[in-house]
Parts: sequence; C-alpha cells; structure tokens
Amino acid sequence: MPALSQRLSALSASLNLRALSVAEGLRAALSVAVIIALNEYFHWPPLIWSALSAFNVCMCDPGGQVRRRMPVLLTITLLTVLIVGLGGPVRAGGIALALPAGLLAIFLCSFARIYGSTAQLSGVIAGVLVVLAIDRPDPDLGHALVLAGAALGGCLWAIVLTVVIWQVRPTRPARRAIANAYRALAAMAGSLRALVRTEGTDEAAWDHHAGMQPSAVRTAIEAARDAITDLQRHHGGANEEAGHGAIRLEAADQMLGALVAAGVALRGATPERRALAEAILGTLQPALLAFADAVVADSTAENRQIEQSIAAIAASVAALPETDLTRSIGQRVVELLRITYTLAVPANFVPGAGLDGTPPDLRERLLQPVRANLDWRSPAFRHALRLTATMLPALAFTMLWFTPYDHWLSITIMMTMQPYFGLTYTRVFQRIIGTLAGGLVAALVGVICTTPMAIAIAMFPLAAITLAARELSYGLFITWLTPLIVLIVDISLPDASEWVVAGMRALFTVVGGAMTVAGCFLLWPNFEPERLRQQLRDAIAAHGRYGAAVLSDLAGDASVTRVDHLRREAGIASNDLEASISRTLAERAPGSREALQAAFLVVAALRRCAGRLTAITLDPTMPTALPQPAWRAWRDWIARSTASLAAGGARLDPRPQPAVEAVARIGRQVELIAGALERLPG
Repeated sequence: MPALSQRLSALSASLNLRALSVAEGLRAALSVAVIIALNEYFHWPPLIWSALSAFNVCMCDPGGQVRRRMPVLLTITLLTVLIVGLGGPVRAGGIALALPAGLLAIFLCSFARIYGSTAQLSGVIAGVLVVLAIDRPDPDLGHALVLAGAALGGCLWAIVLTVVIWQVRPTRPARRAIANAYRALAAMAGSLRALVRTEGTDEAAWDHHAGMQPSAVRTAIEAARDAITDLQRHHGGANEEAGHGAIRLEAADQMLGALVAAGVALRGATPERRALAEAILGTLQPALLAFADAVVADSTAENRQIEQSIAAIAASVAALPETDLTRSIGQRVVELLRITYTLAVPANFVPGAGLDGTPPDLRERLLQPVRANLDWRSPAFRHALRLTATMLPALAFTMLWFTPYDHWLSITIMMTMQPYFGLTYTRVFQRIIGTLAGGLVAALVGVICTTPMAIAIAMFPLAAITLAARELSYGLFITWLTPLIVLIVDISLPDASEWVVAGMRALFTVVGGAMTVAGCFLLWPNFEPERLRQQLRDAIAAHGRYGAAVLSDLAGDASVTRVDHLRREAGIASNDLEASISRTLAERAPGSREALQAAFLVVAALRRCAGRLTAITLDPTMPTALPQPAWRAWRDWIARSTASLAAGGARLDPRPQPAVEAVARIGRQVELIAGALERLPG
C-alpha cells in the first residue's frame, strides 16, 4: 500500500507550474486557427490535414537557435508529407500490404528515440500520423498528392510562424540562471582581488569575504540547477542544451571551490605573490563576465576575448613557483575555464566535431546509434518491438472493421506505451482520466457553439491551453487535447454528435489503455524500480573501457574489433542512463534531486567523451601525437579513474603528462564527473 500510494501521488495531480508555456500555447493556437478559418471560408476538406500538420510542427519545435531548430522542423515536415501522401495509396493496396507497412513504420518511429528526446517526440507524432494516414484507402494518386501538398502547406506555415514571426525561447530562463552563477563568480573574484591589492587588509575583511561571497555564488548555482531541471522536464533527459548547462554549472561549482581555496592561500601572502594573484584575478573577473554574456546571448561574439583571457591567466599562473599552492589552484581554474569555453566554440556544437566546427560524417552519426541499439539489451529496441507487437491487433481491427473513430484505439497505444511498466501505467491512467474529462468539456462546447464559425473560434483557446499545459501535466494536456480533436472531427464530420464523438473516443481510449498495460505486462515486463545511481556507474564503466581500448589501440596493444564492440556497449549504456533520467523525472521520487543533477552532468560529459574518442580514432595524426608510453599512461589513468568512479569512489590521481588537447579534454570531463559524484550522499 505505501508503494501504491507513492505511485498514485506521482500521477496527473503532480504539477510543475514553471513548466507552463503560455507563449507556446498561443503560437500553436494561432497556427491552427488561421487554417481553420480558411477552411470555414473555402470549405476545402484537405485543410484539416494542414491544420493537423501545423499543430504537429509546433509540438516538435525544440526552441533555441535557428541553426539547431531547422533540421528538426524540416525533418518532421518531410516525414509528414511522405506519410500523408503515401498512407491512402498503401491502404488501398489491401490489408496484406497496409498492415506490414504500417507496423514497420511504427517500429521505426518508436526506434527513433535512440537519437534523443527531440527525435523521440517527433517519432511519436509521426507514428500518430501513420495511424491516421492508413485509416482510409485512397487509390486516387492525384488526391493523395493534394493531401500531401496541404500537409506541406501547413508545415511551412508553422515553420514561418515559429522561426520568423514568433520565436519562443524556452532555454532562455536556464541560460540566464547559468549566467547569473558566473556573474556571482566574477563578483567573488573581484572581491578577492580587492583584498589582495590592499596592503594590511585585516582579518575581519577576509572573514567577511569568506562568509558572504561563497554563499552568494552557491545560491546562484543552486537556482541555476533548478532551472536546468525544469529545462530537462520540458525537453527530456537527453536535451543537448540542458547537458551543456549541467557541465557549465559543474565547472562553476568547482571554480567556486578553487576561489575559496585561493582566498585561504592568499592570506598573508608575500607582495610578489599578491601582485601575480591580482593580475590573474583582474583577468579572471572580466573573462567570467564575458562568458556570462555569451551564455545569455548564445553567441560566439565574446569567444575571442575569453580565449585571450584564458591564455593570459595561464601565462600568469605559469610564472608562479612550481611548489606554490596558488599555482595549483590557478591551473585548476584555467582547466575549468577551458571546459566552459570549449562548449561555446563551433567545434563543440556537436560531440566529435572537428576543431573548425565541421560535424562528424553524417552517415556515421546516423548509423552508429543504430548499431549500438540493435541489441536485445537496448531498452529502445525492446520498446519498439513491444509497441509494434501490441499495435498489431489494434491496426488489424481498424482495417477490418472501419468506423470514423476506431483509429483512437491505435493512437492511445502509440501515445501511452513507455519502455517501463511503471511509466506506462501512469501514462495510461492520466490519458483515460484526461479523455473522460475532456469529453465532457467537448460536449459542453458543442452545446454552446452550434455553428461552424463558433466551433472554429472555440478551437483557438483550446489549442492555446493544450500546448501551454503540455509540460505542466500529461493529464491536463489530454484533458484539453480531447475537445480540440473532437471539434476537428466535428468539422470534418458535421453530422456527428459531440456526445457520440466524445463517447467513442473515451471507449477506444479505455480499451487501448487496457491493451497497452497488457502489452507491457506480458511482453518483457520490467517491474523493478530504476536505480539511477547504478546506471550512472554502469555508463561510466562502459565509457572507461571504451576509452582505454581506444588508447590501447594507439599504443599498439588492442584490436579494432574490440574497440568497436566496446563503443557499442558505451552507446547502449548512455541510452540506458538517459532512459533512467526520463523515468526519474516522470516519477518525481523523493530525494532524487541530487542524483538527477549528477546524472545530467554525467550523461552530457560521457557523450562528449565518446565524441572525442571517435574523433581520435578517425584522426590519422594521433598515433604519432604522443609516444607509446604516454598513450599507455593515459590509458591506465582513464581505466583506473573510471573504474574508481564506477565503484563509488571520487578521488582521482593527477592526470599524466604529456598530453594532446583531444585526450586532455577527456581528462577534464572525467574530473568533472568525479566532482559531481563526490557530492552525492552515500
């Protein structure tokens, strides 16, 4: 009973008001309302596909910079046009053709989650389109092209609206919070510089600095961590923007520790050390402010200043005696600055990119996740098979006994089945309750709005509320999505009663929910509560083995076959960790905040390590970049460090020397992971 009570408390009543996005809701409503108004004027049925396509594009828009959004928007547009254009002709070929084709398409849509949270959402949307497109036979190829053109028009209208007319930036609050943390660090560096440059500073001033400044920085960092968590809830556990934010915050946290140590080391320092420390802090403060500005603007305009500042600080640190504690602290600060800087240069927009920003080979980027997940141990692969098997009787029923409403059976399965039983059960519960409540709303709207134009007007607030509440609560999202869909059906089937439409949707939702739960129960169920910390350790260990194998190969001690095998294991471990993050976010388990924050950083850092390792294997200059003993030293350090972290340790040996930049970056990421895990309670 306590376990059941805890599970029920995590259902649709659990709200996160900071996830409410009014701007996204209004924008999506505008995209649909314009097309519905055109439909009321021209009375052209294909415009219904235009409205649905525009709504879906708004759903899939990841936000952020245009250069990162356009590939997603163009991909969902291409998929929409192909599905809408081919669905009717394929269905006209008979059930022997349509059923296998539909199941294959649904498998691929579900398996798309291996490319991240944005691809996962796009895959679900595309899967729903598959169900709708093959719902009715259409042997007329000309009409199929008209429908595809209408869908294309709706997608293009939504792209113009979201990219040109009305841009929504969901990542901005998180960016501002991160920038505030770096501005607080800059203020701390300025305060420390003022103490250092003033001769005869009394102990009270040092104590005041040690008490006030770290507290202010800590407050800013924790506020930024909450903002990153909200961003993860909004876009999913594997969001690249949130991953970058987690790494930047971890670097800021460790820099805070370095500045605290510097304050202790500089008390009573000699005038020579004070002068060098003042020069370092005088360069560090504007560098941190420039970085904060760059984070908020998401631009590279400040990169030149930051790069020059890092070089100047490194030169000043090198002038300190080797045995000086301040030198060690300064070197650590330089390393952390390099981590924050490399996230903002073009070479790091995509893990594994070249130093000039050239992304890895597209073919490799597409095929490597597939190779890594075509394995029974992959949750994404098992989930895609389970979904396809559960959809088989639902799609067959739809094709054998056609009604205008039975596609909701398949759509319910598509939208509620999750890789893990607990999440599926929660999602089904929310959808059934939301559908029943939404059916009542739809019936009431139908009583009030008795003309097509009144229905079209009512769809604007419904679409706005639906998209605004999407991340607030899945139950509320379904509650408002149901009347929106019912009214769209009412426009396409003007003779249908709202009560009949709502009742049939509720019936098929309940049956589809039961089939979903049964599919998860009978087909490879997973009832155990997820242990996020164990997934963290497994992922670290897998990447450590992969890294050691790559460096062993450079030292002439390993085979390429083993490297490929371990790379695949590392990819599967990362996917497992990302799935664990998503489940933990959804369950909102008490005491999970610290583990989630560590997981955000670890998964982002491991992705970057994997990208660097891939780049190393493809770089023909690497075998001669270091002597073989140096490669062996780095191999042993990575293997030893990751094994220690995977076993629960957090203390690392000093990094080997010499090093090339590619392997030094991996070392810095490993140290970041160690810092994050060290703060986890036992």
